[in-house]
Amino acid sequence: VAEGGIDHVVVATTTGDTGVRFMEALQEADARLICVTHHMGFREPNQLELEPMFSTQLREGGAHILTMSHALSGVARSISKKFGGTSTTEMIAHTLRMFGQGMKVCVEIAVMAADAGAIPAGKDVICVGGSGRGADTAVVVRAAHMNAFFDTTIREILCWPKLP
Repeated sequence: VAEGGIDHVVVATTTGDTGVRFMEALQEADARLICVTHHMGFREPNQLELEPMFSTQLREGGAHILTMSHALSGVARSISKKFGGTSTTEMIAHTLRMFGQGMKVCVEIAVMAADAGAIPAGKDVICVGGSGRGADTAVVVRAAHMNAFFDTTIREILCWPKLP
């Protein structure tokens, strides 16, 4: 964080556990932590997967918790589920998954955080995502807002798992 002059770290966290681990690791760093959760109802209607204990720890530790619709699914996924086929948004998501689920997540949470005003668009941030549980991918991203999605750039791959 200090080496690259980065002052925002965006982490995907479902239950909050990964967010708390990053908060602890970044205690001495001069960086703002943004924890992006699944949206309400992702797995079950009216349910949030973020565990209250972790939510409290994150808030008390100064982390920003961001819960919103996913940039690369949202309404498009609902249409595909209801009527079949696929959308251009889902095609973008599937293309990013060719580099691993974590890479797709990193790009997605960068755009979501920019749209929410949690990070500045056009500035390098570190984004961390994973495949399933935990974090396995970290990249430096220069995020753009959703309405300028293709201005988003992956500036550096810091950590990336070998794909099967």
